[in-house]
Amino acid sequence: MYVCVCAGVTDVQIREAIAAGDHSLKALRDSLGIAHNCGMCVKDTRQIMDETLRINAAAYLATELVVTRTEPLPQQQAA
Repeated sequence: MYVCVCAGVTDVQIREAIAAGDHSLKALRDSLGIAHNCGMCVKDTRQIMDETLRINAAAYLATELVVTRTEPLPQQQAA
């Protein structure tokens, strides 16, 4: 879906830019040209950015927990 009609930027492009390292509204503005004209896209852009960064952080933490766990899990005791 188009988020910034003025610059012709979609939500997919925003997520791709975030994956490439644009982690702020200013960085997204510089790389994609969003929010330079009317500013109507700022709210949706922030929402997409926050959601994407949260999902990426959760995925990273989950991966780290799996990869760095070296001690065996305790065995369940029979009841």
